[in-house]
Order: sequence, then structure tokens, then C-alpha cells
Amino acid sequence: MLYVGQRIIQALVSVFGVATIIFFILRLTGDPVLLMVPQNATAEDIAVLRHALGLDQPVGLQYLSFLQQILTGNLGYSYVQKMPVMDIMMDRIPYTIDLAMSALILTVIIGVPMGMITAIYKGTWVEKVCMPFILVGQSMPAFWTGILLIMLLAVKLRWLPSSGAENLQSLILPAITLASLSIATVARMTRSSVLEQLGQDYVRTARSKGVGVPRLLYRHLLRNASIPIITILGLECANLLGGSVVTETIFAWPGLGQLTIQSIAARDFPLVQAVVVLGASVYIFINLMTDLVYGWVDPRIKLGRETSQ
Repeated sequence: MLYVGQRIIQALVSVFGVATIIFFILRLTGDPVLLMVPQNATAEDIAVLRHALGLDQPVGLQYLSFLQQILTGNLGYSYVQKMPVMDIMMDRIPYTIDLAMSALILTVIIGVPMGMITAIYKGTWVEKVCMPFILVGQSMPAFWTGILLIMLLAVKLRWLPSSGAENLQSLILPAITLASLSIATVARMTRSSVLEQLGQDYVRTARSKGVGVPRLLYRHLLRNASIPIITILGLECANLLGGSVVTETIFAWPGLGQLTIQSIAARDFPLVQAVVVLGASVYIFINLMTDLVYGWVDPRIKLGRETSQ
């Protein structure tokens, strides 16, 4: 329990640090009022709008007000859309969750089995066929993968829509694009972890007793090799939520990623702050849960931590 409490405190401090950093960085980007007023606006017009938005107050007071908004859950109003920030985010969150979860499912059902197969059949034609796909997946950035998929499957073959979120088909290309790097990363980590376990004595003993590959994999290898796999899956889950910015922009997917880009361009401080703090909170929470799952998968880790403390 002591360890859990310490990790929760560390997570809260991390969120506070992110909120502080994004608040002050945004103030260095310029005055959002200048983007909101017409070109013929007078100095008095600018001053009135700045007062209405609370930007004429000292930065310290603005910062305290921002922290109070986070604690109360009232994130203020968007400068541009003139709506509560929370309402705007709630409209976009389901799209980002759908995209991230679809990419995560693809990562699990493709990346983990591919890593296991290339490890078990190391040196065979199976590895020679799979490894190029893994290497290409890790080498290509998401924006390039997305462009190639649009050119091939949307423009040339006309199988799938190139943008928007009208139906389930619109989700396929963004999900594949977002998952491509994660699939390769998880496959390589799984392969390395399984190869390490294959060299252990218990595996050689099981093989000498005639244990088949399926039973060896699920009864012995998978549990012992699961810690690095859980680690990378937790990190990739968080990365999928944060990395959706590029993918959503390419495919005009109306999620938080696209909203972030639009808000930054408009210097919509309340909206940018809220999206960044939410993203950081989710990232930190997923890493916290991943760390706590270790003790459930391998009780020896939990006992070791309690002993060291």
C-alpha cells in the first residue's frame, strides 16, 4: 500500500508539473486577442476584449485561476468557439477513444503473435517473411504511412474513404496508420522477451519431455515473458492516445488531436490547456496502472518492492 500511495502522489505531481509548464509556455506564444479582433480594431477594442477574457490580470492571478479550474473541473470557455471547454472536449473524446482503441486492438492481435512466431521459428522462412514488415513498420513515420494508404486504398483503388468520420469504413485507414508503428514495436519487444525465455533451463526441460509448441507457449513462455510485453503495451496505449494528433490531422478525424492543432493555431489558451492536461493525465494514469499490474502478474516483483522499502 505504501508503494501504491507513493506512485499516486508521483502521478499527481507529474500532472501538476505538466499543467504549470503548458500554462506558461502558451503565454510565450503571443497575445490571442490580436488574432480575434479585426484588423481595424482600435486599442480600446483590444483592451475591452482582453479584459473580458481576463488576460489583463497579472500572470500569477491567471495561473491561480487556472489551477482552481482544474481542481473544480470547470475548465472555462473557449476564446474562439465561445463554448464551455468541457462541452467541446466531450464531443471530441469519443472519436479519439474509438481511434486509439481500434489501433490498440490491431496492435495486440497482430504485434504480440507476430513477435512470438518470429521468436519460436527463429532462423526459418517464417522469420524471414515477418521481420521485413516489422522493420518497415518501425522505420516509417505515421504521416508517411497515412499518405501512402490514402494514395493506394482511397485514391487509386477507391476501397475506403480518405477522410472524415461518416461510418465504420472511415475508421479503417486511420486505425491502421496509428497502429503501424505500435505493431512493429510490440512485435520486436515480444520477440526479444520470448527469445530470452527460450534460452532458460525450464524451456529446454519442457522440450526434452516432448511438450508441444502451443502448450509451451501458453503454459510456460507467455507468463514469464509477459512483464516486458505489458510494459510496452501500456506505453503504446498511452502513445496511441497522444500520437493521434498527426493521424487525425491527416485523415480529418474529428478527435482531440485535430482539436489540439486547431486550438494551438488560434491561441485558444483554455482549450489547449485542457486538452494537454487531459492527455498528460491519461498518459500518467496508464503508466501507473501498468506499473501496478506487475505485482498481479508476478508477485515476486511486489514482494521485492515491499522488502526494499
